[in-house]
Amino acid sequence: MPAKTGQEYMERLKRAKSSVYIHGEKVEDVTVHPAFCNVVRSMAALYDRQYEKPEKMLYRSPTTGQFVGMTFIQPTTIDELIARREATQEWARMSAGMMGRSPDYLNAEVMAMGVANDLFAEDDPMFAENAKNYYEYARENDISLTHTLIHPQMNRAKALHEQNDADVPLHLVERRKDGIIVSGIRLLATQGGITDEILVFPSTVKKSTAGEDPYALAFAIPNNTPGVKFICREAFDYGRSAWDHPLASRFEEGDAIVSFENVFVPWERVFVCGNSSICNRTFRETNAVIHMSHQVVAKNIVKTEFLLGVTLCLIEAIGIGEFQHVKDKGAEIMLVLETMKSHLYRAEHNAKRDRWGTMTPDFAALDAARNWYPRIYPRLSEIIRILGASGLMAIPTEADFHHEEIGDIVRRAMQGATVDGYERVQLFRLAWDLTMSAFGARQTHYEYYFFGDPVRMGMAYFDGYEKEPYQQFVREFLRGAKSVFIPSDSQR
Repeated sequence: MPAKTGQEYMERLKRAKSSVYIHGEKVEDVTVHPAFCNVVRSMAALYDRQYEKPEKMLYRSPTTGQFVGMTFIQPTTIDELIARREATQEWARMSAGMMGRSPDYLNAEVMAMGVANDLFAEDDPMFAENAKNYYEYARENDISLTHTLIHPQMNRAKALHEQNDADVPLHLVERRKDGIIVSGIRLLATQGGITDEILVFPSTVKKSTAGEDPYALAFAIPNNTPGVKFICREAFDYGRSAWDHPLASRFEEGDAIVSFENVFVPWERVFVCGNSSICNRTFRETNAVIHMSHQVVAKNIVKTEFLLGVTLCLIEAIGIGEFQHVKDKGAEIMLVLETMKSHLYRAEHNAKRDRWGTMTPDFAALDAARNWYPRIYPRLSEIIRILGASGLMAIPTEADFHHEEIGDIVRRAMQGATVDGYERVQLFRLAWDLTMSAFGARQTHYEYYFFGDPVRMGMAYFDGYEKEPYQQFVREFLRGAKSVFIPSDSQR
């Protein structure tokens, strides 16, 4: 089966009837439920874009010759690496970078682990073959994936096996001849319930400790597997129009707790089973984190372009462009954008083939970008809030403009320097939804913790950074300074 269309994506969700819960009720059909129907349509539009721009979004499968999604490609040249990134950014522009878990994110991970599967063979060659086969299966069937990486926040001062209720985190219950039984809870499945399957993997940042082998698992199963339940947080799509809530009404991905109640996973879907060492090394040793970071940086460039555009439109709308502090704040966003572009350029043009033949970006550039962006994104949001000021509080709804008694009042009161009241409020509602609504606040929080705790990530970055050349630079400089002695007048 080749790359799917939006209609095929929605039909799969209808047929699957996964166990999805939200607002205290079980969802019968996510494609029509108010909390999910709009983001499902946005996802469907991504898949339709594959056929609207096939030259950019599709390529010939190396095994079947059919057209499959470009975001699944194993790049072997820099041109192919760039082509994959351009497909990623094509999708990102459709949501202004607001869909952090668009399908390309996990497509890159599945590709990396499927090709660089040697690590999984340390336990059993079967696991390496499983990873390889799953990549081909996902690519050939255009499988959409959610994933879960972390355990519940119980007592963070204790290891998983030391918890008062050590059965709450997802764990191995039984090994059987035909597969394994797992039970427990995992977080935080973004797009949980609106994808085909779920990928359970170890954390990218928090490493397993001794005694945690029963929790060290990696597998992929359909979302409608018996015993799997998605318990979704409150939806930030409140059913309002795209004029009033231009982002939340279209791109509210949702996040879910995932419950596994004695779930059977067949052996062919298992990649890691009870091995903390393999789990701790998975993302780095398969280069999955590099290819995932490549997608993230590409997406964040588009997101920053959008934030800059909103900022510039806001500045122009209310005539504040000549103020010194306004230009300075606009320049901050421009500097972030150009820095991110530079990271991406270096990552792609310094790319090298790894030992599996995959053209792999320069991780030093991507690692710097993925550590820096979560720290700077809250500032970008803050700049928009500062420049919008009280205008982000006094924002009528579209209905107010059409009310026969107050419509003209609102239109006159809300006019800007270059736009009428209707256009100005529409723009300011976008800025508000981007930064101050529940959706906007979630975006800031989400970006801050995208790869995990930024402090923990920073520690890992510091520990892994090659420090010796810089220390040696200073030592040589000091040695040179000691060899040049100029006596003072009293010493002559």
